[in-house]
Amino acid sequence: MKFGLFVYCTVGRKHELQAGLAGRDPLLYHRMIHELGNYAKFAEDNGYFAFGHPEHHLQIEGFEAANDPALMAMWLGKHTEKLRIVTCGFVSTTNNPLATAEKIATMDHMLNGRFGVGLVRGYQARWVENYKVQPALKAVGPWNKNTNEDEFNRRYFSEFVEIVISALKNETFSYQGEFWQFPPADMVNPHHHSVYTDFGRGVNNDMSINEIGIAPKPLQDSIPLYGGFSASLRTAKFWAKYKGRPIVLSGNTEFLSLLWNEWRNEAEAHGHDIEPGDEACWGGIMVCAETDSKAWALFEDMKWFWDNWATPFGQGMPELLVGSPDTLNKQIDAINKTVPIKESFLLIPAGLHTPTQIKDSLDLFARKVMPNFTD
Repeated sequence: MKFGLFVYCTVGRKHELQAGLAGRDPLLYHRMIHELGNYAKFAEDNGYFAFGHPEHHLQIEGFEAANDPALMAMWLGKHTEKLRIVTCGFVSTTNNPLATAEKIATMDHMLNGRFGVGLVRGYQARWVENYKVQPALKAVGPWNKNTNEDEFNRRYFSEFVEIVISALKNETFSYQGEFWQFPPADMVNPHHHSVYTDFGRGVNNDMSINEIGIAPKPLQDSIPLYGGFSASLRTAKFWAKYKGRPIVLSGNTEFLSLLWNEWRNEAEAHGHDIEPGDEACWGGIMVCAETDSKAWALFEDMKWFWDNWATPFGQGMPELLVGSPDTLNKQIDAINKTVPIKESFLLIPAGLHTPTQIKDSLDLFARKVMPNFTD
């Protein structure tokens, strides 16, 4: 099992967030990005395999200030050489799928073939409504689950994912769907251009355009694909079609077994060769300290963050990997005996905790927990 980290890009400590408009404070944001760069380097030096971050905008409160996934990935990549940088993920409702595929391919080159990508639907209405690429799209969450808005969003998301993957895998392609048409129907270039016909593909002599392609082609033959954080069997089965792995933050062993089996059956039905651990990633919020009591005391700021920020979106508390190395070893071992796990993502309270607190926790986990599960 390999262990990666995930951060929410929180700009300040609890008292700084409570002061208001922390996301607008340039000194806090500047401190945050430098702390994240240092954490990424520390993670690489201590055996962690990946470092993940989300996409969110209009974060004036500073709780999740991760506004450009490509720029953040580049920043983290600047501080590392081997660490996989995982954008999790590009929000479909607010991004053009063709432009997203180009960004992914370009980022893979700039990171020297160590980019991992997640594609997600978008749940924060304030910024989704202001950034959405099509007017009928809505953010999704418990408030509109299984409604027409949710189903509409799912249909859109399915097209988005199909286009991104097609663009990444094919020299040229075309797509005609409910929401997107690439190239537009009956498209004809307004002037002759011999380069298109002599050295390219998809453009006829009369300048009618049948197919398009992105450049560059990704450096990796297959960029690691993640389905975002999910506790939904329906979402897991959707990603199985593409061999994309959801990240499941649950300690419910019965649910984990069911999700792993559903994903595997669906993936095999689509012709994928599956190894144990391909089904999904696992993880939770991690705070490691010498004793359980110290770890739980440190967790209090993260609990405050979750109760005030994530809970109103309808997000339940994730699996809590909070405790001493002995406690975490037992907890992870119990899950690993239930389902095979190749990759785990540890959500850490970056921003809320000081660099000393973060690095002490990561160091202790790397020395006294990680070796018990690595091959």
